[in-house]
Amino acid sequence: MDFNMKKLASDAGVFFSRAVQFTEEKLGQAEKTELDAHFENLLAKADCTKNWTEKILHQTEVLLQPNPSVRVEEFLYEKLDRKVPSRVTNGELLAQYMVEAANDFGPGTPYGKTLLKVGETQKRLGGAERDFMHSASINFLNPLRNFLEGDWRTITKERRILENRRLDLDACKARLKKAKAAEAKASAEHELRVAQTEFDRQAELTRLLLEGISSTHVNHLRCLHEFVESQATYYAQGYQYMLDLQKQLGSSKGEIFPGTFVGNAESTSPPPATTSPTTVAATIPVVPTVGRAPNSATAVEGALNLKDVKPPASGTRKARVLYDYEAADSSELALLADEMITVYSLPGMDPDWLIGERGNQKGKVPVTYLELLS
Repeated sequence: MDFNMKKLASDAGVFFSRAVQFTEEKLGQAEKTELDAHFENLLAKADCTKNWTEKILHQTEVLLQPNPSVRVEEFLYEKLDRKVPSRVTNGELLAQYMVEAANDFGPGTPYGKTLLKVGETQKRLGGAERDFMHSASINFLNPLRNFLEGDWRTITKERRILENRRLDLDACKARLKKAKAAEAKASAEHELRVAQTEFDRQAELTRLLLEGISSTHVNHLRCLHEFVESQATYYAQGYQYMLDLQKQLGSSKGEIFPGTFVGNAESTSPPPATTSPTTVAATIPVVPTVGRAPNSATAVEGALNLKDVKPPASGTRKARVLYDYEAADSSELALLADEMITVYSLPGMDPDWLIGERGNQKGKVPVTYLELLS
């Protein structure tokens, strides 16, 4: 008990001495040991790293999970060392609703079929989003958190100890200046040597920790590259999924909205399967192909002479080109993004293609590259 009281009194004396030294420094009544310029630069670099890491970490969390209540819930699960429950993404939830709606409306109806196709794509997008969020959390967010909760806390602790050692050193210098008697001077000089040794040791330890910030930057740079790779993969998957969906929907437009594309404006359905070859031949000159069965675009477009094709009296539409398109052969029309062309369809054409005209130029164009206007 007596030992504890002595230690308590000693700690109180040290605290009081540091408080006096700190107050006098603020009032300009005491000298302060300054750190060298290199050390100050290391401190500034460390503070800058900590501040920007916190901001980047927070904003990345917002990007991955915009809902603040969900972020708080995940934070609590993490602090309680419990597994975060699995959640469906917004895309997966939308896919679920679309599939349920398609079943109610009838999966065989045009609307139901389209809902099923879009729902399946939304499900794939939701899965890609889940993979991206998991990858970003493991490869990017966790290293940033580990720095803030590990290395930075250690640096902060050692900096606090260094500041206390500096206050002790400057307090010893002040006592030495005030000492008059030889015995008091000898005692003050001994305390000063001890304080200087402890300050130098702590300064070296803190310097080593601060110099490790450069290694932290290298590690965070690697993590940033992995984040970009996972994000690029996510967007590439999303683009491909939507491109596939666009092609599926484009191929079904001719069946769902036949009056929109077919040259015969009076027709409200595709030509019946019983249409005789003579009827088709009267509309479009067809040359029999040799060596292979006609399929896709080759059944009509590959055999017709585009120069002989005339736009129908009704049924033509204006279309805006969404993307650049390079013609694969002379039967196709090259496109430039944002230009306007005239398009129409012919009986028997592949629904993924239309006939496009621009001035005196004419050729096949893919539907997925167009925005059809009224």
